[in-house]
Amino acid sequence: MLFLHNNFYKITVKANENIICNMMFKLKIHAKLYNPLIYLLIFFTVLPLLLNGQEKQKYHMKTVVIDAGHGGRDPGAPGDQRNEKDIVLSIALQLGEQIKKNFPDVNVIYTRKSDTLIPLFKRAEIANKNKADLFISIHVNANESSRVRGTETYVMGLHKSKSNLEVAKQENAAILYEEDYSKTYQGFDPNSAESYIIFSLMQNAYLEQSLDFASYIQKNFDQNTNLKNRGVKQAGFLVLYKTSMPRVLVEAGFISNPDEEKYLNSEKGQKQLASSIYEAFKEYKQKLESESVMLTNGEDTIATQDSVVFKVQVAAASDPIPLDSDYFKGYEEVQEHKISKQYKYTIGRATNYNRIQQLKEKIKKDFPGAFIVAFENSEPISLDKALSIINNH
Repeated sequence: MLFLHNNFYKITVKANENIICNMMFKLKIHAKLYNPLIYLLIFFTVLPLLLNGQEKQKYHMKTVVIDAGHGGRDPGAPGDQRNEKDIVLSIALQLGEQIKKNFPDVNVIYTRKSDTLIPLFKRAEIANKNKADLFISIHVNANESSRVRGTETYVMGLHKSKSNLEVAKQENAAILYEEDYSKTYQGFDPNSAESYIIFSLMQNAYLEQSLDFASYIQKNFDQNTNLKNRGVKQAGFLVLYKTSMPRVLVEAGFISNPDEEKYLNSEKGQKQLASSIYEAFKEYKQKLESESVMLTNGEDTIATQDSVVFKVQVAAASDPIPLDSDYFKGYEEVQEHKISKQYKYTIGRATNYNRIQQLKEKIKKDFPGAFIVAFENSEPISLDKALSIINNH
């Protein structure tokens, strides 16, 4: 019975040591009554109730918005066989069908399902009003040189090369097909480099998640197609600028390259491209949900180790943001963390995961893309590792 005693002790401590101790105290069980029968009674009656009270509440991705670029009187990049608007619509619809088939609990919303013109700001509104967890804008590229080829995925940011700017100009030119575009976009000229200065003032709270998803897309393109991998890049796209969630713009090959145009128009090519983006979505979804586990024990929160601290990240930027900036909307306990070459900003701190979860929900009205990060002895660690440390103590 000593073996049972030792294992019972280990199990109950992991389940909730404090509840067991409090229960023993309240029952006022005298030390002389601690015999094997008592342990067996607790093991088979009380312990299951305690363990059943311990639940894992996971974050689940609920909504994804898929945006097929251009449409209607906006053809996008012209091709010899079909225009960009037709190719990307086919890819977008196939992607959505794969997500709905394999993840029926995910709400798939399209910005367009037919050959219609949807203003860029309306596409962002669709994503924001539906509180999307992810925004995927699908395009194909074009270049003056027919030799240029390959795929690239963009996240919202400031262009770091002329070629990135040219891609942004090309896609942002879609507003020229909209009525009163100058008024709608406050004088923004998609063909003027000066107009893109506004994007240098933007601080992207979703940059890290967007970069993760973009890298998964490029990896799957690399694995599943014969297209050249041109990598993950940043530029200022109006369709991404106003969306309040992780978002990417995919350039799925060059319609100006004869070989790639043939591939983009083929049933095989469109299926491979849609499947590659789907696989990236699946990988991103699984990673995000596995890192967003909230452990509870009934109404009692599970205690954490003092060395592990949780915070809510609200921004990431290439250049520092003053801590007293209006960007942080008057919140207290704003901290700056320089990690690699990025400045990351967090609000609040807690050694209890449930408390930081409550804080995140509270500030999401001001920072919709806020998410929880973890530190151990002031060094950043993954949520998986942080929760593992908690659960093992």
